[in-house]
Amino acid sequence: MGRIIAVANQKGGVGKTTTAINLSACLAEKKKKVLTIDIDPQGNTTSGLGVDKNMVENTVYELFLEECVLKDCIQPSVMENLEIIPSNINLSGAEIELISMENKEYLLKNNLDAIKNDYDFIIIDCPPSLNLLTVNAMVASDTVLVPIQCEYYALEGLSQLMHTIDLIKERLNPKLEIEGVVFTMYDARTNLSSQVVENVKENLNKKIYKTIIPRNVRLAEAPSYGMPVNMYDSRSAGAEAYRFLAEEVIEREDEDAWL
Repeated sequence: MGRIIAVANQKGGVGKTTTAINLSACLAEKKKKVLTIDIDPQGNTTSGLGVDKNMVENTVYELFLEECVLKDCIQPSVMENLEIIPSNINLSGAEIELISMENKEYLLKNNLDAIKNDYDFIIIDCPPSLNLLTVNAMVASDTVLVPIQCEYYALEGLSQLMHTIDLIKERLNPKLEIEGVVFTMYDARTNLSSQVVENVKENLNKKIYKTIIPRNVRLAEAPSYGMPVNMYDSRSAGAEAYRFLAEEVIEREDEDAWL
């Protein structure tokens, strides 16, 4: 059975897209068959995996409007074992166009049900808001992975996200669970980063990954070259961190892997 993971946080700038790109790539590197779905109108995951978002004919937008079928949207990425369903700015108008459609919260789920078992993992990069696109991702997913940046306002808005997840579980997707929380943008040179990690651990009664993603120049540079960090600089601290995260995600199949 393929596992569907939504990478979500309505707060922008938390490393959500970076996590979606590099977790997908590191799972693929471990010989897992991965499909990454970009449902953020900015299309940064699309370009970060080597696909020209302005040149693709079929995206999530066309899929939601039933102008194409799922297999027409799937594109190869720059990595073996990793495919992508792209997105671009056209998706920004989707909410208004879908407003009168019945069961619009289930559009993604209904499409993925047919191909879920063709992949080991399906990773969905959500937009930085709790809108219809994010709801679609959570309804289609088994779990939600929440990146939290190691900054002062790390917990701000997190309760709203957790409340949304609880509502979706109650009303739309009873099987939805928290995959885990991953800390990003950790700067070992500052006391603040370690204080934030401890604060979140004390206040958040959720699964927290052991892996912490550091601030890393290579992580920031890689998207401009249209490749994940494990291709751009395989030996960088960022690449190693996402490899560790991928290992933890794979181990998540066994609940005993959590301390």
